[in-house]
Amino acid sequence: MRATSAFDKMKYLNLGCGSRFHPEWENVDFYATGPNVRVHDLRERTPYADGTFDVVYHSHVLEHFPREAALLFLRECYRLLKPGGIIRVAVPDLERIARTYLEALEKAAAGAPGWSENHEWMVMEMYDQTIREQSRGALAGYFDRDPIPNWDFVLERWGTYANGLLQSMREDAKRETIVGPENRIAWRYVLSNPFGVLRSKLLRALLKQEGWEALQVGRFRRAGEIHMWMYDFYSLGKALQRAGFRDPRPVGPSESSIPAWSDYYLDIDPDGRVYKADSLYMEAVKP
Repeated sequence: MRATSAFDKMKYLNLGCGSRFHPEWENVDFYATGPNVRVHDLRERTPYADGTFDVVYHSHVLEHFPREAALLFLRECYRLLKPGGIIRVAVPDLERIARTYLEALEKAAAGAPGWSENHEWMVMEMYDQTIREQSRGALAGYFDRDPIPNWDFVLERWGTYANGLLQSMREDAKRETIVGPENRIAWRYVLSNPFGVLRSKLLRALLKQEGWEALQVGRFRRAGEIHMWMYDFYSLGKALQRAGFRDPRPVGPSESSIPAWSDYYLDIDPDGRVYKADSLYMEAVKP
């Protein structure tokens, strides 16, 4: 157990926490993902006063905002921090993705064993979450393979997050086999939202099939799953500076200026493994 210290009086905020949160922090997400999570639309101003927090952290959130909206979000983080406060940001690392893709391309083209699958993975990793038109996109088909031929490579790329995602997707597939995905989703929606069903039927009749399908794709792409922008250490540093922060610097998953960072197990697991190994981690300071 962590010893009590002056740092326990500091206030820490985790935005877009998902299922990765700590009870000593203020945790906020779009949806209720746990008993310690406050529900709030992060596209809107947060319900906290200026200078409330000593630390603001968000992991794999920024890339889901369009570029200019991401800047507004970083400025909101700036507003929330006290002078001298620290922001910590984790995003997919565009530089590492690009370099690993080029390595996979060269080795696959040279016939190196196993690198054909690694090349396929890297192309999907770069593009799937920017172009997909339904949840999980091409990833669902890739994770349907049993066994996944390059699982060690996937774990190296995505860390322990990949284990949880694979388990979740396979459990979903089992439920859909028993109930049927269309019937399961349809009946749940009908029972919980009868007026929405009627509205949808009217819209579908007005829009015809092509218009209706386009509407569904548009709704999905605005729902938050899509990656709207990508960052390397240079562009993320510039974005942090534009938002008002100073001294942006890349750090490791367990490296931080945040007191007792490693005790919270947000970017690393208790056994020391990295949760999202594909991440770029950066910290900066509010003057």
